[in-house]
Amino acid sequence: MYHGRIIETGRYLPEFNVSNDDITKLVDTSDEWIYSRTGIKNRRIAKDESVVYMAASAAKNAISKCELDSMNIDMIVVATVSPDYAMPSVACMVQEQLGAENAFCFDVNAACSGFVYGLDIIDQFIKTRKVKNALLIGVEKFSHLLNWEDRDTCVLFGDGAGAVIIEATETEIGIIDTQSRSIGKQFEALVSPLNNNDTPFYNESSEAYITMDGRAVFQFAVTKVSALLKEVFQTQNISADEIDIYVLHQANSRIIEGIAKRLKQPIDKFYMNMESYGNTSAATIPIALDELNRAGELIGKTIALSGFGAGLTYGTAIVKF
Repeated sequence: MYHGRIIETGRYLPEFNVSNDDITKLVDTSDEWIYSRTGIKNRRIAKDESVVYMAASAAKNAISKCELDSMNIDMIVVATVSPDYAMPSVACMVQEQLGAENAFCFDVNAACSGFVYGLDIIDQFIKTRKVKNALLIGVEKFSHLLNWEDRDTCVLFGDGAGAVIIEATETEIGIIDTQSRSIGKQFEALVSPLNNNDTPFYNESSEAYITMDGRAVFQFAVTKVSALLKEVFQTQNISADEIDIYVLHQANSRIIEGIAKRLKQPIDKFYMNMESYGNTSAATIPIALDELNRAGELIGKTIALSGFGAGLTYGTAIVKF
């Protein structure tokens, strides 16, 4: 049976860096306070780069490392909640940048779970033999959604993009299982309102900043992600010990430590890079995968991916490289 196989990765990170010390000039906080609670020390901010530019740059970075012609890309999926435009989709604009004229394109709005959701969607298209080659991008520019006077949120997020190229395969290597979940009744735990215009008939103008119930998000992530990982392990008849590397959404080091504890796994099996980039939402997992790939750490490994975020949404994938 056909399934998807990740054959290459890429990433783009803005050059402009904002440290915790820089944040202390904006809000009442400290490097120690931020790092001890989140594991974050720096984040990249896209001062000049658009979401489309970052997404296309990550994609070009991945494509340049393999022999795939852009004209042979059948499908482009972009996971984002911070697009440059409400329409068209980022994916369609990336298609234009790449010259991938034969691809059909759309965006996925699942917040920090978006990359795993996109992986799940693409794998279904490949399994039904409608797609041979697909491009999946996670990209966010959260810097233009934040209230930079709110220390509970502005310290957490950064900008960036990651991309993977996925091809159809019949080998044992590739996407072994994907599962996606949603808890809509808890949506108020993490919200980013739209900045709407007034009309002649009613007024809608208001400040549109991200708001978050940090305690609720923490509890949701630790309990639901660990439970879904255990469910997928049971379905695939594997143990948590058989996973070589856990690549979870890079939201908070304490969340990842909590999940590791529930899985009874050593923390050194859990890749973490939020210290350098902060929470880049849908981009965290593909950025991490590209870092691991460039370091030669993916080949021959079984990886567990998990995303979790607004919606509330969460998802898991098991991938053999």
